[in-house]
Amino acid sequence: MSNFSAFLDGENKPLRVAESHIPTPGPNDIIVRNHAVAINTVDPAQQAGFKVARYPTVLGHDLAGIVHEVGSSVTRFKDGDRVLGHAWQFLTGQAEDGAFSLYTRIPAGNAAILPDNIDFKQGSVLPVAIDTAARGFYDTGFMGLNLPTADAKPNGKVVIVYGGSTSVGVAAIQLAVNAGYRVIATSSPRNHDLCREAGAADVFDYKSLSVANDIAKSVGNDQFVGLWNTIGIPESFDVVTPIMQKLSGGFVANTKPSGPTPENITVKFVLGLGEYSYPLWEHWITDALASGKLKALPEPKVVGKGLESLEHAFKVRNGDVSGCKIVVEL
Repeated sequence: MSNFSAFLDGENKPLRVAESHIPTPGPNDIIVRNHAVAINTVDPAQQAGFKVARYPTVLGHDLAGIVHEVGSSVTRFKDGDRVLGHAWQFLTGQAEDGAFSLYTRIPAGNAAILPDNIDFKQGSVLPVAIDTAARGFYDTGFMGLNLPTADAKPNGKVVIVYGGSTSVGVAAIQLAVNAGYRVIATSSPRNHDLCREAGAADVFDYKSLSVANDIAKSVGNDQFVGLWNTIGIPESFDVVTPIMQKLSGGFVANTKPSGPTPENITVKFVLGLGEYSYPLWEHWITDALASGKLKALPEPKVVGKGLESLEHAFKVRNGDVSGCKIVVEL
């Protein structure tokens, strides 16, 4: 039995597919035989040298596959389980922890069972999006939302998701709705149905000249909790700032504006990886996927099969990927 990995040998180098060893799990790890991996903004950024601890390394975060081996302290999984999960190379710096391999080591706390009715390519779109959305919602110093539950009731509070059709956006909508919050989202009109499918109560065109007034009217007398800005560029504040000013300020997760932070607005950058999301993975995601409370959105766009397709997938990822997520099957 052999492993193969897509190695990055240096800054801006092409990925090199070569044989590698199958990782050994630590006590709280699982080894996954990957069947699908998704591409995120951070992947080509790391190829260009962003936050790479050492070379050669293996990139990649999102994966779905079958458990090959479990660590000695792992009880939630067994060999042969279908899973989705988040690979930790970005934090550990270890090549064995990158998703762009046939076999990858991931923390058991950052994985969940993938139901038989959801295929691997669909499951692979979720992990990074969930963890990024969760950081802005749950980690210390962020919005402080309640965790989702199986039977959440409306709580009279509102969350705004700017960029609701991104992978992080649809994850954020679903997490908030399943905790009882009403969600107002923005997107281009072609993706309004996607935001509604995720659970958004109201969706507005972010290019509309009346978007700030429309959102403020939608918030109404409900308690505004915060805005998740999933777009990731400073220019997004050209729209976000007028919205926040209409609501008399508040908390914005993720991108900072290019200039000074506007008065009455607290902005905090999000890195979507860490143990803060373990309760979500351990207590909610498996059951939510099985019940349909959590949907595998947005739709995967498969652009190749095999590790050799990753370079092409990176190029596709830099194009128009609104309303979908780029996936490679293995």
